[in-house]
Amino acid sequence: MPIITSPQEFNVDDLYVDLRHVIDRPLYLKCEGFNFAGSVKLKAAAAMVEAAEAEGALTPDSVIVESSSGNLGIALSLIAASRGLKFVCVTDPRCNPASMRVMRALGAEVRVVSDKDDNGGYLGGRIAHVRELCESGRQYVWLNQYANRNNWLAHYRGTAPSIDREFPDLEVLFVGAGTTGTLMGCARYFRERNRPVTIVAVDAVGSVTFGGIPERRMVPGLGTSSKPDLVDESLVDDVVHVAEPDTIRTVRALSSRGFLFGGSTGTVVSGACRWLEAKYPGEDPVAVAIAPDLGERYLDSIYEESWVREHFGELPPDILDH
Repeated sequence: MPIITSPQEFNVDDLYVDLRHVIDRPLYLKCEGFNFAGSVKLKAAAAMVEAAEAEGALTPDSVIVESSSGNLGIALSLIAASRGLKFVCVTDPRCNPASMRVMRALGAEVRVVSDKDDNGGYLGGRIAHVRELCESGRQYVWLNQYANRNNWLAHYRGTAPSIDREFPDLEVLFVGAGTTGTLMGCARYFRERNRPVTIVAVDAVGSVTFGGIPERRMVPGLGTSSKPDLVDESLVDDVVHVAEPDTIRTVRALSSRGFLFGGSTGTVVSGACRWLEAKYPGEDPVAVAIAPDLGERYLDSIYEESWVREHFGELPPDILDH
């Protein structure tokens, strides 16, 4: 039994779910939510904070500030609390109320920005507020997950090698695209080793990351209204865009079998199912998808019937009925 002194020391990195009996597709799901932050973002948060400390940019008197729709904010709240640092999360109305409550419980200050950018999203307004804070004269340190190379390095050094060890014959890897840190880190790892792995990015309909048309998005996590600086499209073989009703169908299909995952995971699994059906019909490739999060923080949104009806009309049919 492990004994830890810091919450970030515990992170289950070798748990996979064989989804064939759930979705009737050859897909292994790498579960990244079994840590005290509840998501894959703990890796990036730790890497960025540790690098900032090593560079001298982050001191005991600093105040960490970051723009986040939820999961990275929780991860940074946890790390800041464990180090005795202050943290301000700048988020928007799409952030799950449960995520805000977790951040505040961990001692973070949460600021909700409602100003929309030119693409109808909130990212531009969130970043503008972060910049204002940094220019205010106080010792704010913006880690900038959208451009910080330590975001993707965390997955280049950790996530990708762990998948490689478990699946030496890996053929297809599905990774959700938010800041694209996980995607870029994994893609670089396999490209530099000349591994014949097809890298498929899974994005949300309405996201502009890969040239999509900006549209309303209600499920926080994947997708952006401003293209992240980390994106290198040359590292990606294909992109799948998933509509939010399909995300909801998928998380409910998974939960009906006892697997309560979050919205980002639902998007990734939905995109992977569609891609595998189109590219490998009736075949059995070695395919892995990364599940960024668990579902408890979505109980008031994508798992709540009144919320779904408010934003999408009648509940979509279960994906398993198709």
